[in-house]
Amino acid sequence: MELNFVNQNNIGVLHIVGRLDAYNSSELKSYFDQISLETTNHVFEMGGCEFIDSTGLGTIVACLKAASQNGGDIRLANLQDKPRMVFDITRAYKIFHIFDDIDAALMSFDSDF
Repeated sequence: MELNFVNQNNIGVLHIVGRLDAYNSSELKSYFDQISLETTNHVFEMGGCEFIDSTGLGTIVACLKAASQNGGDIRLANLQDKPRMVFDITRAYKIFHIFDDIDAALMSFDSDF
């Protein structure tokens, strides 16, 4: 898994590339904890993430919980078919705002204020 962070207008954009699974999900949580010091709201850009298992999903949920405890939120963008299926089967889509592209996810924060 590869993680790349960009601060875009005070919104943290985290590009997640590769597989997000039990093997590396602790890396995501640790990285998220670091970038949360810089921004409150985040977009997880998932266009390059081809696979998520239940541990990976649990880690994204843990990141969402941490963000909301700090007064922020996480939006998801560009979910691919296999990861989207995990969100559909588990009904996790009910707790996340999911967008087809990163621009829509970024603009959604403007409508919150």
